Amino acid sequence: MFFRFFADTFFAKRYGHRAVVLETVAGVPGMVGGMLVHLRSLRKMERGNGTMIQELLDEAVNERKHLMFFIEIAQPNRFERLLITVAQLVFWHFYLVMYLVSPSTSHKMIAYFEEEAVRSYDEYLELIMAGEIENVPAPELAIEYYGLDDDAKLSDMVWYVRADERRHSEANHRMAGF
Repeated sequence: MFFRFFADTFFAKRYGHRAVVLETVAGVPGMVGGMLVHLRSLRKMERGNGTMIQELLDEAVNERKHLMFFIEIAQPNRFERLLITVAQLVFWHFYLVMYLVSPSTSHKMIAYFEEEAVRSYDEYLELIMAGEIENVPAPELAIEYYGLDDDAKLSDMVWYVRADERRHSEANHRMAGF
């Protein structure tokens, strides 16, 4: 809710710009979690964590793709790029410490974070469908990534991004049980 409040306050209804900042932060947990589970597995010389490590790293890569899509849509200015860097830097350190203290709590927090992302993308889709936000062509990267038709629109891309966020939420709820 904290990050959602920040995005709502700073970006209001500029959903493309909001998505850029949120996706920058969203790319951190999978990378941190995957790295720490990988290192723990190496340290303890234990097997069986490969699937979880890969799932976390895949989540990080997926969130990075989302960021690339929305950078094309929003075209962030220098100040917004600085804000992205600061947000990522702060969240990286916060999440690293949090994951070291309690991986389960960290996954649960990210599951809720992803649920907020789904709500945000629901609102974004509603505004696009209502004509309040132009339904521009989807970026070529999104068309390739999701295998969309060549004439795919922003609404198509947002629908797929929202589905990814829902899957991330479900996965983090599941991992919070580990």
